[in-house]
Amino acid sequence: MKMNPRCIYCLLSRVHFQSKLSTDDEDLISKTIHECLGAMNKHYSPEAVSACVATKIHRKCYEVLGDKDPYEVTKKLINQAALKVLPVAKEKIYENSPDDVELFRRAVLASVIANYFDFGIMGFDASEDKFEDAFLKFFEQGLDVDDTPKMLGLLQDVVYIADNCGEIFFDMIVFDVIKKLGGNITLVVRGGPILTDVTLEEVKEFEIDKKVDRVMTTGSNAVGILVEEAPAELLKAMKDATLIISKGMANYETLSEHNFGPIAYMLLTKCECVAEDLGLEQGLSVAKLMNFP
Repeated sequence: MKMNPRCIYCLLSRVHFQSKLSTDDEDLISKTIHECLGAMNKHYSPEAVSACVATKIHRKCYEVLGDKDPYEVTKKLINQAALKVLPVAKEKIYENSPDDVELFRRAVLASVIANYFDFGIMGFDASEDKFEDAFLKFFEQGLDVDDTPKMLGLLQDVVYIADNCGEIFFDMIVFDVIKKLGGNITLVVRGGPILTDVTLEEVKEFEIDKKVDRVMTTGSNAVGILVEEAPAELLKAMKDATLIISKGMANYETLSEHNFGPIAYMLLTKCECVAEDLGLEQGLSVAKLMNFP
């Protein structure tokens, strides 16, 4: 997905948000924003990939702040909030003993709804205390774009590209269903801290690796997956997969520039620009299969 002019003020808003998470020093916050404005001026182009520019901006932000993980405390709070709602989600998913088709759909829906756990997006309120109500509302509405029936026949060798902390616990329900249906799973997480995204630290802390067949990283702390920074082993796994599941908007922003497939984009269209690029409205629950013959 290419850069949109609206990305500029949204991205700078997030720089301000995470700077305030990191420090109370207003001079340092001002310096950080000034440096990030310079990076934006240097790298912005209508032809640039949005998440590639975001990666450069966030790396500059972290560098100036002298903070390798401004969201460290926030991620722990997100995980706590998610774990409180997880039993509610499981109850809804397994209610009335659904068949495999319905079970997979419900698990995917819960995982997509958990993409709600994203902090600092301008105009989007991801308050922890509102998540259970939001989850139940979205679950009742169901998927607005539902390609889960097509995905069912492609689960033999899945590369599952994770997104946020908190969200990952709901992804684990999808892992359980894929394993139940006989599939193998390669889980992909960020190679270093960026925003609220899952890293190997959370994988080890919550023993998520025990739910999947292998774990890989994106090779860096890039926003999404930058192919030029990705390990060759990961690119081969994606090429050989029967299905790539891409969670969240940043992964869409980067991977939509390539022809990997079949690929299922599972996300909430929180961002107007991402929604438009997908040909959808803002605020939808999406499980969209693309590059499928």
